[in-house]
Amino acid sequence: MAGRYDSNPFDEEEVNPFSNPGSVPAATNSRLPPLKPEPVDYNYGFGATVDIPLDSSMDLKKKEKELQAKETELRKREQEVRRKEEAASRAGIVLEEKNWPPFFPIIHHDIANEIPIHLQKLQYVAFTTLLGLVLCLFWNVIAVTAAWIKGEGVKIWFLAIIYFIAGVPGAYVLWYRPLYRAFRNESALKFGWFFLFYLLHIGFCILAAVAPPIVFKGKSLTYVYFIYVLYLTC
Repeated sequence: MAGRYDSNPFDEEEVNPFSNPGSVPAATNSRLPPLKPEPVDYNYGFGATVDIPLDSSMDLKKKEKELQAKETELRKREQEVRRKEEAASRAGIVLEEKNWPPFFPIIHHDIANEIPIHLQKLQYVAFTTLLGLVLCLFWNVIAVTAAWIKGEGVKIWFLAIIYFIAGVPGAYVLWYRPLYRAFRNESALKFGWFFLFYLLHIGFCILAAVAPPIVFKGKSLTYVYFIYVLYLTC
């Protein structure tokens, strides 16, 4: 019985690889050849590097400095304008922005927002009077031009032009704008100025309506007299 279990099945059999040199194949060099070194390229094959000249970078810095200087100057001007506006508002000075007529603004005119409601009707009447004066003086230029063509002489045409050039801005400056500012600021001085020059305006309108023969026989002013003369000559 003991002979059957003399050998241990878990024992490892010792084998000497050098005992039979012909049975073990010779070792071969199995290492792979090393890769060739390649230059590092960060453009990923999309072209060569671009050299930026130093002159262009200096020009950019110079332009940047110029823009910063201009920006600083504009900021200073803006602050100066704002300071003047604040000083004017504290002093009670109203900065008038030209807004009339809308297609070519030459004067400031805003009755609806600047004139009190109970005075707006009177201001609109005064404005209509001013527009009527402009229309009448323009019609006077047309009528006197027709008379000049008929042989009345060029002097009356020059007088009609003077009436129009001086009458329209004169009426606005002397009586309409003082009335506008008087209604807006309730200034007694402006009211006095308005009444004085509006009386002169009424006198000129009466003179133009009658057109007496005292200045170039009244032919430089049309209206009633000139229409009557045309009626007699036709």
